[in-house]
Amino acid sequence: MSRTFDELVAIMDRLREPGGCPWDREQDLDSMAPHLQEELDEVTDAIRNRDPENLCEEIGDLLFNLVFVARLAREKGWFTIEDCLSRIRDKIVRRHPHVFGDARCDTAGEVLDQWNRIKEGEKEGRRAADRPEGSRPAVSPGAGTEPIRREKEGRQDP
Repeated sequence: MSRTFDELVAIMDRLREPGGCPWDREQDLDSMAPHLQEELDEVTDAIRNRDPENLCEEIGDLLFNLVFVARLAREKGWFTIEDCLSRIRDKIVRRHPHVFGDARCDTAGEVLDQWNRIKEGEKEGRRAADRPEGSRPAVSPGAGTEPIRREKEGRQDP
């Protein structure tokens, strides 16, 4: 992690520690959910308004709130911010084999189809891992599945 990011995490730690900020110390996952949504909405507004100064500020606010939620999760013993960063790093590399591996995609549509196949395979792999040992299907994860599109949600990954 960069020094600046480490400093942000350290600031969050200080706010949550004894002697830190009473408001920050009272927050929990449920109380933080509306703050995350508010910050995301403000990022979206800044994008729509093509306001780079405000966008920079709002991304920072959203990032801080994400660090806050990760701190709350760490306090519960669930995971750390480093776990989040490692998982997203690994996921992005895994879902871009046309960049970090030997796969080939020439169009954005091919990339999206590949992304969705990989994502569906990952989901099937998690479902299979949760099944009792003798009940796993004989086919490979994701076999015969159609790519999942995000059009219903108004966006598409990646």
